[in-house]
Amino acid sequence: MAEYKLELKGVCKSFPGVKALDGVNLSVRPGTVHALMGENGAGKSTLMKCLFGIYKMDEGKIFLDGQETTIKDPDDAMEKGIAMVHQELQPVLARSVAENMYLGRFPTHNYGPLKVIDHKKMNEETSRWLSELGLDYDPKALLSTLSIGQMQMVEIAKAVSHEAKVIIFDEPTSSLSDKEVDFLFKVMNDLRDKGVSMIYISHKMDEIKRISDDITIMRDGTYVGTWRASELTTDEIIAKMVGRELTNIYPEHNHEIGEVVMECENITSIHEKSFRGVSFNLRKGEILGFGGLVGAQRTELMEGIFGIRHLAAGTVKIHGKEVTIKKPADAMAAGIGMITEDRRGSGIVGCLSIKDNVGISVYNKFLKSGFVLDHPSINKVVNDSIDKLSIKTPSMNEQIQNLSGGNQQKVIVARWLANDPDILVMDEPTRGIDVGAKHEIYEIMEDLAKEGKAIIMISSEMPELLGMADRICVMCDGKLTGEISAKEDMTQEKVMSYATMF
Repeated sequence: MAEYKLELKGVCKSFPGVKALDGVNLSVRPGTVHALMGENGAGKSTLMKCLFGIYKMDEGKIFLDGQETTIKDPDDAMEKGIAMVHQELQPVLARSVAENMYLGRFPTHNYGPLKVIDHKKMNEETSRWLSELGLDYDPKALLSTLSIGQMQMVEIAKAVSHEAKVIIFDEPTSSLSDKEVDFLFKVMNDLRDKGVSMIYISHKMDEIKRISDDITIMRDGTYVGTWRASELTTDEIIAKMVGRELTNIYPEHNHEIGEVVMECENITSIHEKSFRGVSFNLRKGEILGFGGLVGAQRTELMEGIFGIRHLAAGTVKIHGKEVTIKKPADAMAAGIGMITEDRRGSGIVGCLSIKDNVGISVYNKFLKSGFVLDHPSINKVVNDSIDKLSIKTPSMNEQIQNLSGGNQQKVIVARWLANDPDILVMDEPTRGIDVGAKHEIYEIMEDLAKEGKAIIMISSEMPELLGMADRICVMCDGKLTGEISAKEDMTQEKVMSYATMF
């Protein structure tokens, strides 16, 4: 038996203007969970896409069970026993769970001279695989009826159904609740017991220490080293990832909190099972955290205030004056900006450049004669944003989809700041980005608070909530169940007590 189930040696990959991978190595032992770590932009996902055949390596070799092999494309990878659970889901929402599970490999049977999809077999097989993982979803249900977390579990079941010997998990828990994470880790432990090797990409240190056997760290497209997980402390992992010590990931609060800038009274959704009767206020220069468990309706509440969702009741006052917000344009006109939690789905426009992703919110301000864009002025706004937010990119004309998650998030922040809002709602502002990029986002938030911007931060990460918020509102089942104002009272236990107050 070979010492390693999978080896990558000397992998190099370049894109126009960027060398994404420079001589990277990875050696995965049989029946282990191997964590692949590094800051956003370190090259982790690029390396995995080379392994899975999405990208063609410029240099490097792949070995499976000690034998050198080549992987032409994802179909070839799956035939060779490699499956991948992608960070960014691409579900077909209008089709069933079973159809999503077997997309591209539908079982067929003969119908006269024709081959047709064998729906009975596909549904039975899907039910079997879901049952094996302890999932009770209906194979015939439309995928659109599932939550994001449930869709992620379907994607994991799909990878397992390939009976792969190597499974790549790229940020699999970014959309999962704590209960779903526990369930995923049970599945992974069962797979490990069966001899399956897994590559696990995550920025969540507690998960890495909990599930991984080995850790490989990358930095700026290069290989730093591989260690047994038990040999490294969290601080040592961070230092190796970022090339420096981050003694305190959360910046010191030096901003001053001023007068009330927004008052929300009795905000109630038109949907009976959503948010209802929520009242709170927000002050100038304040970072107001919103905590709660998955399904608490925090995002839905903010979407209602921002005009994305319809309200049945409630008033919003900005600087003491009541405003009517029926659509996002009304919110923007009132000085409110909103960074959504789904960066890929409703944040970036992946096929467009950084310039277009930032400028799209201010094009109407830079029109000559009412219809010709003033590109020099737009370029200045975008370049100023790149400098101010330290966005790592070859130029403003780079497609945003080529940037790391952390830099994509900075571009979205830049888009809203170009509008100079007084109030900025940030929904899960650091989801799916590494500890170094998180630190940079936190510093941006602190700087905005110093400038007098009022920030609402929705976060499902307890340390982030406790580390960044000046005040915390907690929701449960669509209601505001508690508010914590004093720093000394901000504890995980206190937040959780309010978050579970049914």
